[in-house]
Amino acid sequence: MFYWGGNGDAFAARPLPEPPVIRSYKPRSPRPPGTATTQTRRAYDTAWTDLQWEILQPLWPPAPGGGRPRTTEMREVLNALLSVMRTGCAWRLLPHDFPPTGTVSDYFNQWRRNGTITRIHEALRPRVREASEHEPEPSAARLDSQSAKTTEIGGIKGFDAGKEVKGRTRPIVVDALGLLIAVVVTAARVQDYHGAKPVLETVKDRCPRVKVIWADGIYEKQWLIDWVWTECGWELVITKRSDKPKGFQVVPKRWVVERTFGWLGRYRRLSKDYEKFPETSEAMIRMAMIHIMVRRLEPTQQYCLASQNEGVETT
Repeated sequence: MFYWGGNGDAFAARPLPEPPVIRSYKPRSPRPPGTATTQTRRAYDTAWTDLQWEILQPLWPPAPGGGRPRTTEMREVLNALLSVMRTGCAWRLLPHDFPPTGTVSDYFNQWRRNGTITRIHEALRPRVREASEHEPEPSAARLDSQSAKTTEIGGIKGFDAGKEVKGRTRPIVVDALGLLIAVVVTAARVQDYHGAKPVLETVKDRCPRVKVIWADGIYEKQWLIDWVWTECGWELVITKRSDKPKGFQVVPKRWVVERTFGWLGRYRRLSKDYEKFPETSEAMIRMAMIHIMVRRLEPTQQYCLASQNEGVETT
């Protein structure tokens, strides 16, 4: 078919535009179910599987004796807590089939205050290291920090002029596998080399095998190197990236801690610091690492052993 279109006094027959092609989309097949679960309702994708719960349940404290028997299912509380961390939703926006919001947040705050989360985290790390053919305790560690924005919730905060971030800083220490050893959340105005002392002080009494700490160029302060040697008995080794290559570059020893920050970035609750207290932020980071370690210990997960990977560090 043609229509008449003109340019001034000249008219010419032009073909009509072709009609748009409507593509037919096949309906997507349903998502395959995950590990079987014995829960009465349909499990969310963020829920703990039965195999994961078998690993975690013996480590969780039983109900205190006396008084009215506990009616809340602890697995559902942990499912709700994991949903908050993975989806990043607010406490009051939890799905209605979880326990009440106040119940979940109260249990989390109770576990944070009495050290339950820290105790379980410390119990899982040696098991993951042994499953990966490492010694239970590390002999070397990596140090780095990450700045995260905060919200209007309040609490301590500052401005990191180097990274141009208003919020808080998360200095962490990890082992050769990237597993968390220590974390201390501070205001972003605290320089990385000043924030290194509090986090390293929490490590020296818990990891007697540590001999060396690797860090990037921001920690190259002679007073810090001397303090680490005299107070902790470790060697602080600075690893810098070369100025010649442009773009992304994998720095030896340091890439492990950067990968850990990448793992934590999968939990949307940690994309910003939404917590009022730094201790709550630290507990959230430990809970994320608990989830990562339990997944590694799950029998259905096929994680390669360290001996199968040529060049993998074994300290």
